Amino acid sequence: MNQADLVIDPELLRRFDRPGPRYTSYPTADRFVEAFDAAAYRRALEHRRDAATARALSLYVHLPFCSTICYYCGCNKVITRDHGRSAKYLRYLARELDLVTAVIGDGQRIEQLHWGGGTPTFLSALELRDLMGIIRDRFAFAEDGEYSIEVDPRSADPLTIALLGELGFNRLSVGVQDFDPDVQRAVNRIQPYEMTADVVEAARASGFKSVNLDLIYGLPHQSVERFGQTLFKVLRLNPGRIALYNYAHLPTVFKPQRRIREADLPSAATRLDLLTLAIRTLTRAGYQYIGMDHFARPDDDLAQAQRIGHLHRNFQGYSTRAECDLVAIGISAIGAVGPSYVQNVKTLDEYYDRLDQREFPVLRGIEHSADDLVRRAVIMALMCQFAVSMDSIGIAYLIDFKRYFAAELAELRELQAMGLVEVDREWITVTARGRLLVRAIAMVFDRYLREAQSRARYSKVI
Repeated sequence: MNQADLVIDPELLRRFDRPGPRYTSYPTADRFVEAFDAAAYRRALEHRRDAATARALSLYVHLPFCSTICYYCGCNKVITRDHGRSAKYLRYLARELDLVTAVIGDGQRIEQLHWGGGTPTFLSALELRDLMGIIRDRFAFAEDGEYSIEVDPRSADPLTIALLGELGFNRLSVGVQDFDPDVQRAVNRIQPYEMTADVVEAARASGFKSVNLDLIYGLPHQSVERFGQTLFKVLRLNPGRIALYNYAHLPTVFKPQRRIREADLPSAATRLDLLTLAIRTLTRAGYQYIGMDHFARPDDDLAQAQRIGHLHRNFQGYSTRAECDLVAIGISAIGAVGPSYVQNVKTLDEYYDRLDQREFPVLRGIEHSADDLVRRAVIMALMCQFAVSMDSIGIAYLIDFKRYFAAELAELRELQAMGLVEVDREWITVTARGRLLVRAIAMVFDRYLREAQSRARYSKVI
């Protein structure tokens, strides 16, 4: 589909503006159960070790520390300026990795690595080197691997970026949110354009393959005119990828958001105008709409992966690689090993206590049922490729697709009448009119939602 064909229908967007999962996993994290414990995770790792052919391996490291708080943020974070706390945390990350490698073996090859937060660049240069050393001592790195890190320009000068390149990172994700000074003051994130530009320029000078910029719409004081200026500045930086997130104002869940005045937030109509402006601006500038909230230049690996059918979706969003086993370490980190998801405990005290007892710091998880696996395949195909081959799913999972999903196909008829999907004898295809609503389409196949579970815990589809 030509990007110019992407249809923005305000009436439809308003109609489907309801809470729904982002489908970085299926089942979604709110379905995880505490019955899946450290012993269950160990069994999943043992199955990987004993498998005749193991899937590729990915590693996620959660680094929760931030020196200041951004009021909009809903991440699991620790606000501090004390590097004694981060030094201790690195020692315990090493302990967790030792527990993992004691089961799966040393020297496993990593094809993907991602450091997220929090603010990974909170770490000092010495700590950055130490952490990468901890990982390299226990794993081998694929020569053509994808190694990414989230960066806050306020804590990462060009020398830091050069160091990250030296350590082996080749992809950078830079938090921007908005360049407007009034918006930045309202969310407590003062970050001049020049500071961000210096980081992007340093990344290119250091040989990074791709730079992503994160934006948020729906923040206080945003208007179409002001956000248009931010988009203009973003295009001047010419990143390979852009993530455009919808701000979910949930002050009862995330306490820092209580410092944001609801009266300063844009109206629902303005939010829709901001989204429309961003999509039109980015696609006219040549960016390809990948799905959900992601855009990429046609020559970026993300766009190429979608074109050849290799695009995948995991807990970090869209990925260029086929599905990997994901080992995730650190507080609240979520991993995926075999047909299982696992999440760590969420506080430092719990994390340290479990590791002091030589236990995996598991909070909860889930082992997929056969039904989960087939529904995950359908949902991920919709989210990544905007199309599902019913015959291929039927052959892969030994089901009669049309009989198995009879209720879902009946529900799709209403969406088909709206022009959001096309259903023929073999394919379910999301149309140009439906691509911005792919979450709502995927929700049709979510058994947990179909069983009338509450949707109130999710962010809105738009």
